[in-house]
Amino acid sequence: MENKKNKIAGEGCEILVPFNDRKPLKEIERSIIKTYRKNIWSKFIKAIKEYELIQDGDKIAVAISGGKDSLLMAKLFQELYRNGVQNFEVEYIAMDPGYHPDIRKLLEDNCNYLEIPVKIFDADIFQVADKIASDYPCYMCARMRRGALYGKAKELGCNKLALGHHFNDVIETVMLNLLCAGNFKTMMPKLKAKNFEDMELIRPLYLIEEKYIQRFIQSSGIWPLNCACMVAAKRIGNKRYEIKDLIESLKENFINVDMNIFRAAENVNMDAIIGWEKDGKKHSFLDEY
Repeated sequence: MENKKNKIAGEGCEILVPFNDRKPLKEIERSIIKTYRKNIWSKFIKAIKEYELIQDGDKIAVAISGGKDSLLMAKLFQELYRNGVQNFEVEYIAMDPGYHPDIRKLLEDNCNYLEIPVKIFDADIFQVADKIASDYPCYMCARMRRGALYGKAKELGCNKLALGHHFNDVIETVMLNLLCAGNFKTMMPKLKAKNFEDMELIRPLYLIEEKYIQRFIQSSGIWPLNCACMVAAKRIGNKRYEIKDLIESLKENFINVDMNIFRAAENVNMDAIIGWEKDGKKHSFLDEY
C-alpha cells in the first residue's frame, strides 16, 4: 500500500496518511444515514429541530477546520439538503491560520475527496496570537479564529455560522467552568454574535457524542487534521484534556454521569440558587427573600 507522508507542526513530527484506505465516497455518505443513523444522523436532526437552528431563508457558513467534527458536520449538511430540506443555503468555509503547507494540502485533499466545495481563505492568526499572548496563545487564537470566520461568513452574505462543537465539548465546558472558574455556565446550542450584527452562531452537533464521530471517521478511512498549530505544537498541559479524563473516571462510579452533567443546564432550579447573572447584572436570592 502506498502512503503519503505529511509533516505535523513541531520538531520533525510526521504522520502517515493512508489515502488508499479511504472508503468510496458513496459508502461514506451512506453510512451516515444507515450505520450511524441512531447516534449521528438522528441526533443532528433532533438538535436542529429542538433548538430551532435553521429557519427558512437562512444562509449558513459551515466552518471547516479540517478536524473530524467539522468534516462530519459538512457531510451532514449535504445529506440534509439531499434529503429534501432545502429551505436554506450553505457556504463551506475554511480558514488557514498559518498551517504548514502539508497540513493545508491534507485539508484540501480531504475536502476534495469528500466533495465539499470549500472556500479556503488565509489569516495569519497563529503568528499574531503568539506575539500578543505568547505564554498561552490558545485562548487568543480561538477568539481570533472565530472573529475571522464571522467576518468571512458576513462577506459571503451568511446570517449564521455553524461550528462543530459536540456533546462532549458541552459537558466539558460545564465542568471547566465549575472547577476552574467557579461559575455554572454551559456552551449554548445557538447564540447571537456580539460583534457582528445580525449574525448567529449555531452548533448542530450539540447532541452527538464524540465517540461516534471518532468511529465514523475511523471507518471512513479519512485522516483528519488535529489542532495543527504551529505555535503550541510542543506545549503540553491542557485543562480540557484533564476534564475529559475526569469525566471518564467518574463514569466508573456514577451511572449516566455525562448525561446528568448535560441535563443539569436544562434543570436549573432558580429557587435554590444563591446568585446569578442576567444581561451583565448580578442578582442575589436576597433580592427576592
